[in-house]
Amino acid sequence: MGCDGGTIPRRDELVTVKKKPEKKDKDAEMEAKWKNCQLTQEKLRAPIVACELGRLYNKESVLELLLDRSKFECTPSFLHIKALKDIKVLNLTENKDYSRDKNGEIVGSYLDHAGAQYMCPVVGLEMSGRYKFCFLWGCGCVVSQRAMKEVKSEVCHKCGKSYTKEDIVILNGDEDDNKVMEENMEARRDRAKLEKKAKKAQKHKATIESKDGTTVTNSDIQLINGKTASADRGNGKQTNGIPTKKSRLVISDKPEQNPTVKIQDDPSRSKVYKSLFTTSKEAKNQTKGHWVTFNPQYFH
Repeated sequence: MGCDGGTIPRRDELVTVKKKPEKKDKDAEMEAKWKNCQLTQEKLRAPIVACELGRLYNKESVLELLLDRSKFECTPSFLHIKALKDIKVLNLTENKDYSRDKNGEIVGSYLDHAGAQYMCPVVGLEMSGRYKFCFLWGCGCVVSQRAMKEVKSEVCHKCGKSYTKEDIVILNGDEDDNKVMEENMEARRDRAKLEKKAKKAQKHKATIESKDGTTVTNSDIQLINGKTASADRGNGKQTNGIPTKKSRLVISDKPEQNPTVKIQDDPSRSKVYKSLFTTSKEAKNQTKGHWVTFNPQYFH
């Protein structure tokens, strides 16, 4: 059976088939992760930083995020970045075979999107997203995951600084890698809090070492060998609530002065100095009113 004009319809014209979901372009997605900032989608430019989840950013964009989060629509995705200590400046290795001009365009007629500006300093793999890369949170050096597996070491392959497994952060990892990175981030921050509390406790606990080599706290004793120990707090100036000078214990040989001693009874004061006050004998026995008081007492 045909239609008007003698045409014969085909099956795909009569039967509606469910459309297949559109597939993402893997190359475009990979290029967006490894060559663009995750905040602004601008091209990555030095200095390049990364968070504890392994995402790449321009440092300028992160500073704008910390100053005003209302400028960015995707702010809920970056709640883990609260300060500059939550990011790390990456120590990248330039790829000598990757040549671009000042405008960022590839020099020459051949346009190679698979090329990368940075590479692994150990095995020479390009950081284009085709291979897994990671960086160490302690030093920020970036190497490929293949180099970490093939050349096993407890120190960084680039700078020689020691690290632990928790310090390894995978760049642009998959879902499983993200879960591991979140656990390492929480463990790292908890450890930093404990270290901060320990440092504060050590600062508050002032110790003094005697000549015999024994260490005694200022709360345990007050006198050592007949000498008084007094805490010197500095000049009392503070910057942002923090004292400018650390408190220290000083052994003083001078006896403490009694603030309740009267001036007229103080043997260290001269007669001329004592006569300046109304408590002196000359002031009490004067025949005319004193210039300070309005109700002088006369003694005849």
